[in-house]
Amino acid sequence: MCSRSRPSRVPICSYNAFIDCLSARLAQSLPGHDVHATMAPRHSARQDALSVDRQACREAGVLALLLPEEERPVLVLTARHDELSDHSGQISFPGGRREGDETLSETALREADEEIGLSPTTVRLLGALTPLYIPPSNFCVHPFVGAAARALPLHPTDREVNQILRVPLDRLLAPETRVVEPWTLHEEEVEVPYYDVEGHTVWGATAMMIAELLATLRSLLDPD
Repeated sequence: MCSRSRPSRVPICSYNAFIDCLSARLAQSLPGHDVHATMAPRHSARQDALSVDRQACREAGVLALLLPEEERPVLVLTARHDELSDHSGQISFPGGRREGDETLSETALREADEEIGLSPTTVRLLGALTPLYIPPSNFCVHPFVGAAARALPLHPTDREVNQILRVPLDRLLAPETRVVEPWTLHEEEVEVPYYDVEGHTVWGATAMMIAELLATLRSLLDPD
């Protein structure tokens, strides 16, 4: 079992024990859209707008990959090239559109292989987070949490991926990592929450999925 430290840190235990705890927690009920809404821009924070239910959407799978670094878990994110016409410079999970008759978890693993050179055989799927609807792209995104047993030499293998980020979960859990600022979106000024990660702005759907992962982790830290 993992002992608990202060609420902004993951449990003090071995990495493998932590992964077992997280896998068991993901099999239980999840925070869902209540938590998604806390990281949504103000104009899109309605929970019913985030649900994939009754949406005629394109389906995608993404992978929230955890790796050990000195027995502490880090979360893998990708930064897109700045010169791309769509979503340039944005931070996201490896993932993409479902193809053929593959399952959505297979989609997430295939895309991670294509984007960051992650062999599916090195990943243990721990469970799934709550699916999220993204109106601008009409995607229903299904996030899966996976873990590798050891640090891996990942590298960008897709023309769209510029950089791979390895972000300690402790840093994401720190309160000062979450920032709220006024932005102008679609000619409207709105309050936008985001995570400030090593100088990168993580917002939108990726931030909402991270928020649910962090809420799940916090329930391990403080189950009461």
